[in-house]
Amino acid sequence: MQSSLDIVSRLLEQTRALGASGGDAVLFETIDLNVSQRMGKPEGLERSENKAVGLRAFVGAQQACVSSTDLSKDALQELAARAVAMAKAAPADADSTLAPASLHPATIPALDLFDENEPDASWLRQQCKIAEDAALSVEGVTNSEGADAGYSQSRISLAIHDGTRIGFARFYQNSHFSLSVSVLAGADTAMERDYDYSSAHHRSDLTPAHRIGISAGERAVGRLNARKVATCNAPIVFDPRVSKQLLGIFAGSISGSAITRGSSFLKDDMGKAIFAPHVTLIDDPHIRRGLGSKPFDGEGVANKKLALVEGGVLKSWLLDMRSANRLKLPPTGHASRGVGAPPSPSTSNLYMQPGIVSPTELMADIKSGFYVTETFGMGVNTTTGDYSQGASGFWIEGGEIAYPVSEITIAGRLRDMFAGLTPANDLEFRYATNAPTVRVDAMTIAGL
Repeated sequence: MQSSLDIVSRLLEQTRALGASGGDAVLFETIDLNVSQRMGKPEGLERSENKAVGLRAFVGAQQACVSSTDLSKDALQELAARAVAMAKAAPADADSTLAPASLHPATIPALDLFDENEPDASWLRQQCKIAEDAALSVEGVTNSEGADAGYSQSRISLAIHDGTRIGFARFYQNSHFSLSVSVLAGADTAMERDYDYSSAHHRSDLTPAHRIGISAGERAVGRLNARKVATCNAPIVFDPRVSKQLLGIFAGSISGSAITRGSSFLKDDMGKAIFAPHVTLIDDPHIRRGLGSKPFDGEGVANKKLALVEGGVLKSWLLDMRSANRLKLPPTGHASRGVGAPPSPSTSNLYMQPGIVSPTELMADIKSGFYVTETFGMGVNTTTGDYSQGASGFWIEGGEIAYPVSEITIAGRLRDMFAGLTPANDLEFRYATNAPTVRVDAMTIAGL
């Protein structure tokens, strides 16, 4: 039986024999198991096992990407032939190149991403029951949208042929556990919903199901009897659920793809202060058990911890080989890869370093402001830097949470928001992108 690395290596050898000047191939092997229930009754049980291979072939400066879920000998031979034929017909792109051997990692870090103890469906079903029962036990919770528990494991294999030999061939494995529950509180037209969830590479790192359920129930009840507020300008405090979204917006704005297209409001700001001096943003692919961790990037480039913003100053773009070549800069190890398209830049474990004050202290001097727990809508434009989102959360009066509010819009300019942002000290690593509670001193709140 061929190993995963044998499959991608042999595919590249076939591609080379058919006229390619080089190429890379990636194989994803996944197992997924998901269980769901609602109001104590099982709703779903799904299990799938999938394999998919992606091949990128170069003929000089021309390239093509093809993919297949059929790994038979004949299918892979046909895939190689198709890739070479498509590359020969594709327009030249001198900036799209393979990573040279000098950029490959000398050693592969041990990141502890794989839990060998695969759960069965009964364990996942039990987690759903515990979480939903706990949520429904919260006084004021009246209904459930259900609980979901899942497990997956993946093996990612990457090989690169530089035109003369297989210069890189590595794989890594990860596992993923998840649990979520969503419930409703109140009745009739006064109902509110909220949720909580947890995800981790290892079962032991998953938040206990009972805690997830209680949190979801309390969040839903806390939103009851929401009020509307008058239009005003006021300080806004972003809950960590929402502040991490600001980091995602920032990451998209410094992606090499956006910078090379000139479609980012930060395209001319390298080396300039875009945040306050107390703000530092880090991307670290080597955090042990980190949800975004990986030992090398999607092009086989060695990756490492990198300060994207240090002391408020923008220090780096997120670069894959193509964007790095276009900008005449070294790649930063941020290429991400699927099977059907060329690599593109993305973050791994992105986080904002915590501040020195607690969330309570952060809003203690706010006479009147808004604590945001949820945003929605498509009102973020990273080309112009305009920000406008529907939001709900809680009104702040006299430095304390006063009452829930909903059906309002918050708006501002991303440049002003970043420059006026202050982080609290409550950073937790719960996601691949993480931020503490943050405060922005002046934004427009559109209400009544």
